[in-house]
Amino acid sequence: MSFDITKMIDLDTMDFLVDVEAPEIVERFHPGQFVMLMTRKEGERIPMSVMKAENGKLTMFIRKLGKTSKELRDGMTRFENVIGPLGHGIEEKVYGNVVVVSDAVCGQAENYAICEALSKIEGNRITSIQTFPSKKEIYPEDYLTTELVDKHIITTEDGSFGEEGSYIVPLQKMIDEGEEIDFVFGGGKLPTMKAVSTVLAKNNIDNLFTTRQMMVDGSGMCGACRLYIDGEMKLACVDGPMFDSRKVNWDKAIKRYHMFKKKEKEANDYYEAHKGGCGQCQK
Repeated sequence: MSFDITKMIDLDTMDFLVDVEAPEIVERFHPGQFVMLMTRKEGERIPMSVMKAENGKLTMFIRKLGKTSKELRDGMTRFENVIGPLGHGIEEKVYGNVVVVSDAVCGQAENYAICEALSKIEGNRITSIQTFPSKKEIYPEDYLTTELVDKHIITTEDGSFGEEGSYIVPLQKMIDEGEEIDFVFGGGKLPTMKAVSTVLAKNNIDNLFTTRQMMVDGSGMCGACRLYIDGEMKLACVDGPMFDSRKVNWDKAIKRYHMFKKKEKEANDYYEAHKGGCGQCQK
């Protein structure tokens, strides 16, 4: 069984959007969960965050980073397999004053999914803070959370649009100005999540942050996404992917995240050098 890709467009120079028909997964999906993609039988398994699940289609934001994601953007029209939904979704309920933050492709997808779900529940007042590298890397308006939330803030890392810096800057300002924050959801870059965990701990703010980016196999078999939560070993794919950032050992998480970077670079370099002309590149 294959899964047809019905839409694929660039969001910026690195990130792109994919719609895939997967009605059975859509029916069971909850924000915070993820899916597993396979472009071919011999290919790798790719854990992927979901931006939207409706009308029988999954919408995902994907970064042209590794060999398989570049291969996908180079013209594939279907997935060999899509598995899911996997992991635990968030509880869709009244939280009160919610802030949702993100600064990387997986976080942006989950920001949208969470804002969309919680905005439908009366009693939630939502602020969404989205960080991009620069003005030119900001996603098109249709794929931002602007229309879903009560307050939308964009920051850029280089200061070319909005406030300069990460989402921590406006979040800290909200705290300093005494705004009531009942819960924070977030995801994206691990170092930013490590930094914001200190802010949230200092102010005793409940939160859940995604660790989907830690995954390799995504099934609990490889153990690559091991995390230490309050000193206890957990697997992001099976036990998460969302955890209270105050309880995560971020130093160990960041170290583990970099374990496979050399192999990823080797596979990516080989694909770039041989794409289109070597069957080995398609494995």
